[in-house]
Amino acid sequence: MSRQAIFEASLGYFLEPIVPLLEDDTVTEVMVNGYDDIYIERRGKLEHTDRRFASEDALLSAVHNIAQWVGREIHEEKPVLDARLPDGSRVHAIIPPSARGGTILTIRKFARQTLTLDDLVGFGSLSEQAKEFLELCVRLHKNMLISGGTGSGKTSLLGAMTRAIPEEERIIVIEDTSELRLIQKHCLYLEAQHGDTAGRGALNVRQLFINSLRMRPDRIIVGEVRSGEALDLVQSMISGHAGSLSTIHANSARDALVRLETLSLMSDVEIPIYVARAQVASAISLIVQIARFSEDGSRKITRISEARGLDENGQYDTVDLFVNRLLGKAEDGRLKAELAPTGEKPTFAAEPYEQGMGDWVQYSQALWSK
Repeated sequence: MSRQAIFEASLGYFLEPIVPLLEDDTVTEVMVNGYDDIYIERRGKLEHTDRRFASEDALLSAVHNIAQWVGREIHEEKPVLDARLPDGSRVHAIIPPSARGGTILTIRKFARQTLTLDDLVGFGSLSEQAKEFLELCVRLHKNMLISGGTGSGKTSLLGAMTRAIPEEERIIVIEDTSELRLIQKHCLYLEAQHGDTAGRGALNVRQLFINSLRMRPDRIIVGEVRSGEALDLVQSMISGHAGSLSTIHANSARDALVRLETLSLMSDVEIPIYVARAQVASAISLIVQIARFSEDGSRKITRISEARGLDENGQYDTVDLFVNRLLGKAEDGRLKAELAPTGEKPTFAAEPYEQGMGDWVQYSQALWSK
C-alpha cells in the first residue's frame, strides 16, 4: 500500500463527517467554523449544513493528521497550517489560541475539470468578443493582471487564459500552494515550501521567482502576487520576460496597480515610491477585473482595462476597453449581463496584423487596426 493510499485512507477516517461534502462535485468550498458549525459554498452561495465532528478534539486530530502527512507543523506556537490534500484541494487551518472559538478548517476543493474560456462564455461570465480579445493579448505577450476579491474566480480565470499560450513555449508556474494545471506539455511547476520551526527548508515565492529567471522561461505564471516578489515580477516584465500572467487582490484596475506598487515596496530592495510606480506603469498592459455577484452567486468579468502609464499628475492612467452591463434577470433568477466593448481601442491595436496574427481576428475586429 503506497504512502499516498495510506494518507487518503487516514483522511477518510479523520474527515469522515465532511467526506460527502468533499465528494460532492457541486460543492466548491467546505468551511468548518467549529466542530459543530459547518458551511459550504455551492454555485457561488453559502449554505449551512447539519454536518458536525464528534468534538473539538476530533476536529483538531483531523488537522494534525493532515499536517503530519504533508510534513508540516501546527501547534500553539505555530497555529496556522497551509497544506494540500492528495486530490489537490487547498487546506487552511487555524487552531486556538489564535482561533478563539475553536479550530477553523477551510478546504478549497480542487476542480476535477479545469475551466476554459469557452466554458466562461457559456456561463455568461465572458462574451465571445472579449474571449477572442484576451486570447490574442496572451499570444501577443501582454503582461496581464487578473484582479478581484476573495472567491471571485481569479485562479480559474487565470487557468482558462493560459490555454491561449502556444504549445511550443516553455512555461514556469510559481504558486504558494499549487492549484493550476496547464494543458501544455512543456510546463514546470514550482511550489513554495514552509520551513521547520528553525526556518530550515523554507523557500518562498520570491526565491522561486528569482530561480525561475535562470531556467530560460518563455512565460512565467505567478499564481498570486502577495508580497515582495512583486518587485522581481515587475522588473522581469520590463526587462525581456513579457507575457507574464498573475492574479492580485483588488477591487478595480487602478487599485490593482496601486496594490502591485505597494507590494513592490515590501521588497528588501529599497526604491523610491516614484520609481516603483513608474516601473509598474511600464510593466502592466491589461487588468482583467472579475467579481462574484451575491445576488445569484455568479462570477463575471466586469471590466477589461488597459494600463496606459502615468498621467500628468503622476497617477495611473487606465482606460476601460470592455465593461460588463447588467441586462436584468433570467427566469431562473440568474443575472443576465453582457461584457461589451466601450469603443476604445488598445494602444497596441495594430500588433495582431504586424505580427501575422490577422487570421485570428474574427469577433473582435472593432478593437484592432490594420
